[in-house]
Amino acid sequence: MNDLSRIPVTIVTGFLGAGKTTLISHLIRQSAGRRLAVVVNEFGTLGIDGDILKGCAIPDCPAENIVELANGCICCTVADDFIPTVETLLALDPRPDHIVIETSGLALPKPLLKAFDWPAIRSRITVDGVIALADAEAVGAGRFAPDLAAIEAQRAADPGIEHETPLAEVFEDQLACADLVLLTKGDLAGPDGVARARAIIAAEAPRPVTVVELLDGVIDPAIVLGLEAAAEDDIAARPSHHDGEAEHEHDDFDSLVHEMGEIDDPAALVARIEALARDRDILRVKGYAAVRGKPMRLLVQAVGARIRTQYDRPWRVDETRATRLVVIAEHDRIDPAIIGTALNG
Repeated sequence: MNDLSRIPVTIVTGFLGAGKTTLISHLIRQSAGRRLAVVVNEFGTLGIDGDILKGCAIPDCPAENIVELANGCICCTVADDFIPTVETLLALDPRPDHIVIETSGLALPKPLLKAFDWPAIRSRITVDGVIALADAEAVGAGRFAPDLAAIEAQRAADPGIEHETPLAEVFEDQLACADLVLLTKGDLAGPDGVARARAIIAAEAPRPVTVVELLDGVIDPAIVLGLEAAAEDDIAARPSHHDGEAEHEHDDFDSLVHEMGEIDDPAALVARIEALARDRDILRVKGYAAVRGKPMRLLVQAVGARIRTQYDRPWRVDETRATRLVVIAEHDRIDPAIIGTALNG
């Protein structure tokens, strides 16, 4: 938590079957010493993508660095799934050098991009780039997705999905957010199909975007990773069909850091956090505590009143033993005096 360096994150979007998992498998194998972590959200193929990627695991991207989110479309489950997962990856030791996120084929990329402004993570990560994969044959034919039946099955499999967006609009939203478009399956489309796909992408993209063809996911990682787009600072230039719709803006949330000395009883701290979450509608509490007489640091992770604690590592000799907790809630629920009193007990 004392390391202020920001970890780059690459978002990989595209319809089911466009080749996202194949691309990420290649990036894992060609990591060249870069420690990777991967978040997979292709819930329509529950367990499959995660297992595939874990089968590619290497020392620089071990299986525990590959997390599958299967509770629904990632753009609709940001608070419940995505933010806690990213925080878990940021807490890994050793920390990842780069995080790759494979979205669901139905995910709208802009809500996910906005999530990177959440107080819990905005100072710790940066969106290195948004990569959109497009199936050349499907795009050239105006279908956009290679298997329409699979897409509809994927939509039906997620009862919590909050948007019924036509595929053409999802495709346009993917292009609008993209820093790079990877055109896949050009061998199936043929030269004419690739030319049509390129023309459609050029016509639909709201700003010039580089299009690179690739086969079987093989590409130099230097082309995909290291774009340094800082996309979270460029959201206004990435229009969406859903701009202006009612949504829970991340600016509605605020955070504070509460610091105190050593504690005597971890169970008492947990009880105080539970009470605070109930009384003040606190969304998240995270941080660590110094327990008197214990050589290990106590990690604290709370989502609402659900709290997990574990001793994660010994205190270093150069560290000050102290308790430091980050509290996240809506603006009107953040009161430093009330929260401080509740946590101090």
